[in-house]
Amino acid sequence: MKYLIVNGDDFGASHGINRGILEAHRDGILTSASLFVDRPGSTEAAALAHDTLSLGVGLHADLDGQRRNDVRGELRRQLKRFVELLGHPPTHMDSHHNVHRSPDVHPDFLAVADEHGLLVRDCSKVRYVPDFYGQSGGRTDVQNISAASLVHLLRTRIQDGLNELGCHPGYIDADLVSRYATERELELRTLCDPCVREAIRDAGISLVSFRDVPRILRDS
Repeated sequence: MKYLIVNGDDFGASHGINRGILEAHRDGILTSASLFVDRPGSTEAAALAHDTLSLGVGLHADLDGQRRNDVRGELRRQLKRFVELLGHPPTHMDSHHNVHRSPDVHPDFLAVADEHGLLVRDCSKVRYVPDFYGQSGGRTDVQNISAASLVHLLRTRIQDGLNELGCHPGYIDADLVSRYATERELELRTLCDPCVREAIRDAGISLVSFRDVPRILRDS
């Protein structure tokens, strides 16, 4: 059986990102999101998540700059803030720009995740698929986030077992500070394209979220 988590990063970054992630969940294939806890849209994102129980929400840890001086302390603070915002623990943990993979961060990141019994992106039985991304070599590559490209990815890259497809849907607004901007709206349109859902059905893929992972592993 092929299981697919479609996870939208940067939830809480801005109103436009929040709006895009909810639209991709409501009208598209997105099943999960990763929340920034200290950004302009974090409180709004938490409120939206409260009203959208079908959306799984994990922690999108921000460990840039000075935050990396005490990784464990900073992660524990962000996890506490997550619970304050949502009233429950995250479904999983990942990080902005995937810095948790860095050798100076990775051991501490895994240690804190283990303390809280949380899955970490690309460090569990969930296989991470990063191919759906609209830049290559720092330049926009719209073909890579087209509906045709995503359909091909679904047919060729999603394997038996658990998979996570990373994505970054959203709308551009004044609060968004990112080098990845116009690509977000293109991703959103692709994630909501009917041919993508049809490809998922034809490939026998079951859409799930991180909260389903323990049950799937137990049943298998």
